[in-house]
Amino acid sequence: MPNDNKPRARQKTVSSGGSGIHRRGGGLGTGPVGSGSGGSYSSGGGVSKGAIGGGSIGLIAIIAVIIKLFGGSGASSNVPEGYGQGSGNNYMASTAGEVDRTVAAGSREKYTVLKGDGKDKVTFMVYMCGTDLESKHGMASNDLKEMAAASLGKNIDIIVMTGGCKQWKINSISNSVNQIYKVSDGKLELLEADMGTKAMTDFSNLSAFIKYCAKNYPADRNELILWDHGGGSVSGYGYDEKNKSAGSMDLGNLSRALEQGGVKFDMVGFDACLMATAETSLMLNDHADYMIASEETEPGIGWYYTDWLNALAKDTSMPTIDLGKMIVDSYIEKCAQQCPGQGTTLSVVDLAEFANTVPDKLGGFSKSVTGLLSDKQYKTVSDARYTTREFAISTKIDQVDLADLSTNIGTKEGEALAKAVKGAVKYNRTSANMSNAHGVSIYFPYRRASYVDKACSTYNTIGIDGEYSKAIRQFTSMETTGQVASGGTQSPVGSLLDVGSSAVSAIGNSDMVTSLLSSFLLGGSDRSIKGLDDGNTDFMNDNALSDKDTADYISKNMLDPSALVWTENNGKYTLELSKEQWSLVHALDLNMFYDDGTGYVDLGLDNIFTFDGDKLVADTDGDWLSINGQPVAYYHTDTIENGDEYTISGYVPVLLNGERAELILRFDNKNPSGYIAGAVSDYVDGETETVAKGLTELQTGDTIDFVCDYYSYDGTYSDSYMLGEQLVYDGNITITNTAVGGKVKLTYRFTDIYDQQYWTTAIIK
Repeated sequence: MPNDNKPRARQKTVSSGGSGIHRRGGGLGTGPVGSGSGGSYSSGGGVSKGAIGGGSIGLIAIIAVIIKLFGGSGASSNVPEGYGQGSGNNYMASTAGEVDRTVAAGSREKYTVLKGDGKDKVTFMVYMCGTDLESKHGMASNDLKEMAAASLGKNIDIIVMTGGCKQWKINSISNSVNQIYKVSDGKLELLEADMGTKAMTDFSNLSAFIKYCAKNYPADRNELILWDHGGGSVSGYGYDEKNKSAGSMDLGNLSRALEQGGVKFDMVGFDACLMATAETSLMLNDHADYMIASEETEPGIGWYYTDWLNALAKDTSMPTIDLGKMIVDSYIEKCAQQCPGQGTTLSVVDLAEFANTVPDKLGGFSKSVTGLLSDKQYKTVSDARYTTREFAISTKIDQVDLADLSTNIGTKEGEALAKAVKGAVKYNRTSANMSNAHGVSIYFPYRRASYVDKACSTYNTIGIDGEYSKAIRQFTSMETTGQVASGGTQSPVGSLLDVGSSAVSAIGNSDMVTSLLSSFLLGGSDRSIKGLDDGNTDFMNDNALSDKDTADYISKNMLDPSALVWTENNGKYTLELSKEQWSLVHALDLNMFYDDGTGYVDLGLDNIFTFDGDKLVADTDGDWLSINGQPVAYYHTDTIENGDEYTISGYVPVLLNGERAELILRFDNKNPSGYIAGAVSDYVDGETETVAKGLTELQTGDTIDFVCDYYSYDGTYSDSYMLGEQLVYDGNITITNTAVGGKVKLTYRFTDIYDQQYWTTAIIK
């Protein structure tokens, strides 16, 4: 945040002209595509390799594809100048470092002991659930081609299980049954034509594949690569688009698969998003020596396989941390070339050391957090959590960098935990725009309370210390009570109807807080907070303070919704809060609604504002974010700051070539006018709890129909419509603010230390 502890605003660039606001066609029947609580896009991400046509996988074709994908020069036209693609341009890659070869005393011996002198036999077990990453974009086929392009020699076997995909781009791979292939001599060799139709997220399917490889391809060092979507600490691994109801493979079931597989792995790698977590690391210790995974969402190109496989083939006794460094470096550098501007992370974790040094320090850190909460310092913990490096923010999976969080908490136990985590991470590299990502994340709830009970259940299954469960339960209990004390889930409807906010003001009234909380706890399925019910609120039974002290604390530390009113003076609208009240504000966004004569077009949320001392000055210029002069619905999702450096992200709901998607926009200190980072599929609510790899790069000829939500005059959501005229992408994109024309209602959304949202009274212009 800026030095005055107020939220950071986006710098807008205003241009003349613009096409104004108009709905097009009939209602789409999609359900809301944007909301005050953010959309479904995954922050981070990258650019897809693109869909490659089917056919055989001959070596000549592979080389041609790779040259086409990774050769050439010049910047993609939808990214800013200086973020160019092409060989040698590592503008967005951090500098490569050295591996840490030390091992903390007391760490167990490694399961895998190398023979040395290049004599080790290596088996890679690649569990490839292709899903929509393959059917839409050919990402799995591209990675298979990269593997086949390597000269593997006699001591490396790459065995691949395929499945979970409706349409493979390599035509020889079955769309109906799971299969097993061997990658060799520049091609795919079919080993097993029909391995059934079990979901690839069924743990027994993975364990059967591991057993098959161990029996038929015994090796001195076994490596497992899990390829697909990733969901991190709570949701785990995988999404099978052919068996959507099967859900993901959570960490408990992943552990069962590895246990039943019966193999001790040299390395387990996740070519999937968000799996470099403390929970994954602790679970894997019984099964492997090292983990290679990403804290953030992975760009669509994923790992780059050819170069490090070539190097390993020359010396199959290469130390695992050196192999890991090559995997990390090739990934980060290829992403810098092919996915300019995208946040990327990849780390190598020594699982033996992590299990030896981290659990005790995590327990001490957890006790220090509960100590702060018991000492009535909830705000300290909330502020630390809010300012910590977070991953896939808008998906609300609540994963943050563990070392950054423990440092921000500010206790000596936190410092000790950060040191232990960094010591167990033997190599970590990120894109240059990814600060405070130290290699391992952890689940710490803030944006969505409904997963807390599920997370703690997983912790019990995989054996994570109960002190951490206690800490996050107590924090979430206090946060939820703060939301309840303000009336629960809010919306801008009151502002639209000019009846004011429905938020409750319990400032200084602890009895009122107690009464509201009692009603919430007795509410059954009719809760005041969206997403919470009897089935996911057991955490409310774990409190750091007595009911009386909780009510007293919240009544003295809450935002006053009655103060969120404007003072008008000569057309200038200001809203003044005390410094103490501003210290309770975590985020601030302008919410604009366009009146088209029959209802309201929701134009979204943008962090556009200025301050005059402690007075918020409303932006009443009547312009809105536009793409090529067309005002669009835009939703700000997150702002990441590190000193004077910042990255602001948001999304624009669209139909991309007729399918629901979101254009991801980025603004940073080097590119304040912004750029389109790419597009990501918009999944229907509940379709998957995991997060897809990266972003799809816009291609010349793509059709883009902007989409908006529409509300009747009584504030009821009516439908979603196309907004403005269709754009055919030709490589030229300009992001500015243009006049919307006509009548609008403006309101600002405040988000406080309890992640509670409030809307100001509306300004009509």
